[in-house]
Amino acid sequence: MIEVRPFDGLGAANHGWLDAHHHFSFAGYNDPSRVHWGALRVWNDDKIAAGEGFPPHPHRDMEIITYVRSGAITHEDNLGNRGRTEAGDVQVMSAGTGIVHSEFNREDETTTLFQIWIMPSKRGHAPRWGARPFPKEGRSGHFVPLASGKDGDGDALWIGADARVLGATIKAGEKVTYETSRDRFLYLVAAKGAITIDGVDAAERDGVAIRDVERVTVTAREDAELVLVDSGE
Repeated sequence: MIEVRPFDGLGAANHGWLDAHHHFSFAGYNDPSRVHWGALRVWNDDKIAAGEGFPPHPHRDMEIITYVRSGAITHEDNLGNRGRTEAGDVQVMSAGTGIVHSEFNREDETTTLFQIWIMPSKRGHAPRWGARPFPKEGRSGHFVPLASGKDGDGDALWIGADARVLGATIKAGEKVTYETSRDRFLYLVAAKGAITIDGVDAAERDGVAIRDVERVTVTAREDAELVLVDSGE
């Protein structure tokens, strides 16, 4: 099963400083058929104006992954963490028993990012935050784990969930294959470029929900930058 969810059909809210598109029900956007995909609960495609951002607010019992597409985001939280995550890099916040954080664009340009929320395997993890660079040349032609709850996923940032967040870049005309199992829920978005997934076309920033497959092959119709979530129930 491969279902393309066109970008233009996603939930949307433009607050001026924030232009957000929601792949799943979020805030004022409610679609009972798109509440989650396995353990994946939120995938927001955000544009944040220069000098703007999210003031301090709380979370608990959620794994929140931020994939920066352009610009940078600056994180601060009540645990004393502070860090700047720039394009191509990833930050993870395990909200656990509770955390209060802010996310601001301190740059002179618009920041674009994917904000991905994954439901944890169990409640009550100690809250934590971390960030790491993942150079795009290091994921050329193959998927690299960026955040993962699976043992043995190398330099991936840890999340307390039955899920993996992976990235890949492929040149126009090239292919990349991902091996999985039929009980997994896959959700794929091209941050850049038009792609074809096992014969099904998708445009840049479309969502692609995939189920009941043992492998998936992605062909780039243009130079492409891919983000994939593989999760259990």
